[in-house]
Amino acid sequence: MSFNNKTVFITGASRGIGKAIALKLAKEGANIVIAAKSVEENPKLGGTIFSAAEEMKAAGGNALAVQTDIRFEEQIEAAVKKAVETFGGIDIVINNASAIQLTGTEQTEAKRFDLIHSINVRGTFLVTKHCVPHLKKSTNAHILTLSPPINIIPKWLGPHVAYTMSKFNMSMMALGWAEEFKKANIASNALWPKTTIDTAAVRNLLGGEALANMSRTVDILADAAYYIVSKENLQYTGNTFIDEEVLAKEGITDLSKYSVVPGGRLFTDLFVD
Repeated sequence: MSFNNKTVFITGASRGIGKAIALKLAKEGANIVIAAKSVEENPKLGGTIFSAAEEMKAAGGNALAVQTDIRFEEQIEAAVKKAVETFGGIDIVINNASAIQLTGTEQTEAKRFDLIHSINVRGTFLVTKHCVPHLKKSTNAHILTLSPPINIIPKWLGPHVAYTMSKFNMSMMALGWAEEFKKANIASNALWPKTTIDTAAVRNLLGGEALANMSRTVDILADAAYYIVSKENLQYTGNTFIDEEVLAKEGITDLSKYSVVPGGRLFTDLFVD
């Protein structure tokens, strides 16, 4: 499938996994709408919506940077409107924005509970809701949500109930949309990494450089996302994919190039057994 003149609306794409996916699709000629909050660079995280947009253009695509906090519906509506005015429509929605909070019930403050659910659940729902009328006009529409397989075993339910609930909710929406919008020819899938990914979140919040060195690069998710949204006629819909699984379907089984440390030990990501 050609991505020329296809428009991708992606949340949280100023850095990390979201930016990597956006860059991959920009290289294929797509129009990228970067709906994210960062307009001033955080030294610990790096990148803004504007610097990301310049990278998309340099990679060969078109880009529109729209400051968007998906906790606020009016900002989502404004971003969608601007995307359609600029590029004429929306063909692919990638729900990448997410907040993480790996704390137990007693340690999770109400404001943190509200934050992760307002971004991960409510924000993902509203972004998709406002993009769907435009997806219905596309010849090959996709919704891709960065969330895990629903793995309801004690190992994953117990340690961080609030965060786990929010991520599984994202996956439930991805599966629900596949059925709800089947007749409108809109595919919906979720995607999650088999291993931890070297991002600012991993380095700053989870395990520092030690965990980063046991991770893969963001490129593995970018490639997996590319293959998913390349499929036509609902060939892929209603799945909670793991990145390795997607690449294996394309005949790609040597994943050594994605390791931060070639040949090093890899750390399995959350929610994956």
